Amino acid sequence: MPELDARPMNELIYGYHPVRESLRAGRRHISKIYITENKRGSRYTDIQSLAKAAQVPVNHLAPNDLNAMLGASGNQGVCASCGPYQCTHLDELLQKSLHKNPLILLVDQVVDPQNLGALIRTAYCAGLNGVIITKDRAAGPSPAVSKASAGAMEYMSLTRVTNMVTTIKKLKKVGIWIAGLEGSAGQSIYTCDLTGPLALVVGSEERGMRALVKKNCDLLLAVPQIGHIDSLNAAVAGGVVMYEAFRQRNKDISA
Repeated sequence: MPELDARPMNELIYGYHPVRESLRAGRRHISKIYITENKRGSRYTDIQSLAKAAQVPVNHLAPNDLNAMLGASGNQGVCASCGPYQCTHLDELLQKSLHKNPLILLVDQVVDPQNLGALIRTAYCAGLNGVIITKDRAAGPSPAVSKASAGAMEYMSLTRVTNMVTTIKKLKKVGIWIAGLEGSAGQSIYTCDLTGPLALVVGSEERGMRALVKKNCDLLLAVPQIGHIDSLNAAVAGGVVMYEAFRQRNKDISA
């Protein structure tokens, strides 16, 4: 089996989209690309061309060797050995976004990498300025999250904070309103003006927003639904409200 790059702190991101977008984004130091010998076609030619342009060596290896390196299958026959994802500091995020009528997503202790990846992917596609997540009891910017985001994490400004309530108070001080998603809220996302400086809060999969986080929201909004299920999946609910905000802010964009 090929040896991994010995540089400390390196990690393996895997899957066609995460590897391709990490090369295109240019935010990480990538030391090697690994592609299995049985992979052919334009997708893998594209990755090799991007790697060549970035002067990143490409190693070919047997599929079983790649699975052993990653400890899992489902890697689509490609991975990259690269430096860790670099999060954006909160002050930097605010400095870059305050003049743009900011729309930010706050993710309060979502633990499933699939949910976090889906939220990041939607946030990127809907043009949000950044995603803020908690450091503790929550999924972080891991290779699994990059895979679930289809590589969108490689472009997104992602900020990790120790205290979400303190972060909310800081956002309020600079004029950003805080809207929390709450299934039992009396106001629908479709009757609320989401066009101003805004941070949308999505709670955890099981408990939703924590009590203090909810208490510090300026307003609570619900995604209307019918049927007997208690609530939507966190990633789905977050996606619905992000795109309602996108719709309200971009009415001049044709369908």
